[in-house]
Amino acid sequence: MVNITTVALITILVKGFGFYKEVVIASNIGLSELLDTFFIALLLPGFINQVFLIAFKSVFIPNYVAELKGGNNVGTVQSTSFLITLVAGITFTGIAFLFTDVFLDLFFAGHTEDYYNLIKTQFYFLAPCIVIWGFCALLEGILNIYNEFKFASIHPILTSIAMLVCLLGFKEQLQEKVLAVGMLIGCSLELLLLASVCFYKKIIDLKKVDFQNKNVRIMFNQLPARVSSGFLTGLIPVTDQYFAATLAIGSIAALNYGMKIPAFFSSIIVMALGSVLLPYFSNLNYDNRELAFKKLTTILKVLFISLIVVVIPLIIFSTPIISILFERNAFKADDTALVANIQMIFLISIPFTICGDAIVRFLTSINKNAFLAYVSFGTMLFNFILDYIFMQFYGILGIAICTTVVQILKVLVFMQYARKQKKTSVI
Repeated sequence: MVNITTVALITILVKGFGFYKEVVIASNIGLSELLDTFFIALLLPGFINQVFLIAFKSVFIPNYVAELKGGNNVGTVQSTSFLITLVAGITFTGIAFLFTDVFLDLFFAGHTEDYYNLIKTQFYFLAPCIVIWGFCALLEGILNIYNEFKFASIHPILTSIAMLVCLLGFKEQLQEKVLAVGMLIGCSLELLLLASVCFYKKIIDLKKVDFQNKNVRIMFNQLPARVSSGFLTGLIPVTDQYFAATLAIGSIAALNYGMKIPAFFSSIIVMALGSVLLPYFSNLNYDNRELAFKKLTTILKVLFISLIVVVIPLIIFSTPIISILFERNAFKADDTALVANIQMIFLISIPFTICGDAIVRFLTSINKNAFLAYVSFGTMLFNFILDYIFMQFYGILGIAICTTVVQILKVLVFMQYARKQKKTSVI
């Protein structure tokens, strides 16, 4: 509980600063073409990060814990994992560069040449973040395993600071590159901080790379399913933004701003719980699996009730919240009305999203990644269909409705599967 509270408080600081950054961006840029193209330029690097690099971190933690408890060669697991991260990061960065034109033609056809050039200009500064994010994710996972949650949680604030400095101090010099350059500088500073802490704490213990290590082999066996799950899940925001791009200019930005406050609150809880729960469940399942299931049930009950209490006032006061935070300069009253409605719909999904994330951490800790991949496939397919249907009736609001419906159905499936695992004890 102490670790969860610590991470939650730090995350509030980090997300609060990040939210202030979004307020400043909204005031200076508004729901503009520049912001739309920035989000599009960020899609491929962000997608690769979420699908491959964060997925690798997820399978790394439980198997690294197993090596700590049952093996004697964590240095080998570290070295092998760093090498995998480096090779994967470089490979996917190259793929991102090669397929940018295809990606834009496939998902965002029908725009002007200036629009595409604006995307590419920003993308060239965001693509190198892929390798950096990979190492950050791995170092963050190692710090979490060794209960160094403070340092593993505080580092994202550096990206917000760097983006604010670029926007407020160098906007004229950087022009259309201002947000992308800020993000690149920020994530580079994050990597420097995490690496410095790991070496200072003497956590890094690099030894000979060994792909035959038992837990490394298990990690590799679990990786395809976890990557598939991340890949299919990562297609959902791409699909959402693809459909949003077919609507009026500013729709992508409106969708993203409608997610800001729900994401702010949910990410605080997800980061606080997620940083602690995966190593916690990994350790507990290794020692006492029956107790692990009981703890999961208790956590889900407390989470869902608490989140309902928090979400209801946010829904009621959604419009004044958006007005106070964003409505100034380039962000007009009409923008407030649209974003507030999107926000209300996303807020409904918060209890389900967070409870679903907790169950995913538990299933990952017992290496049930194949099931997660199957669910992700069904979720992606269902999301695509509902996006198209709901958009015909409700426009940009339909995309938000689709996301909420899919989250509710997904968590119900996760809960049923977790109950089945408890009853059968087939792990």
